[in-house]
Amino acid sequence: MKATQVESDALSVAEAEAFCRSRGARFTPMRREVYALMLSESTARSAYDLLDAMQRRLGRRLAPPTVYRALEFLLVQGLIHKLETTHSYLPCAHPGAAHQGLYLVCTDCGVTEELEDEAVNGLLRDRAHASGFAPRRQVVELQGTCARCRP
Repeated sequence: MKATQVESDALSVAEAEAFCRSRGARFTPMRREVYALMLSESTARSAYDLLDAMQRRLGRRLAPPTVYRALEFLLVQGLIHKLETTHSYLPCAHPGAAHQGLYLVCTDCGVTEELEDEAVNGLLRDRAHASGFAPRRQVVELQGTCARCRP
């Protein structure tokens, strides 16, 4: 699959820092750098892509856990999402809002659209509970062809 491109209303780095501060969370220099790097391109990136880019940006070697810890923080704060099928990360289009991941992923060009649909989320949640299942996290990714790539 090609790189994933996202049109997003993600918070700027300064807004993300203020958002974290308001929640009592520390937006460390490394977390700031990883988030800024994610915003600098319109594609979802794997942790190792981010690690390589960070090493080039900082001019020094980094251990993979450095980037993984920053990504985990950004995930917990709701500033980014992880696409499960591609193991890549992208800025959240609805930061600060409680929502579940619904994504349309074009397998031709990689464009990804994050959707917010409470009807779909509610249906999945209700069906899970009816089965006695207690969901912790939900990510729905639909793969197909976007309007620009369809013949």
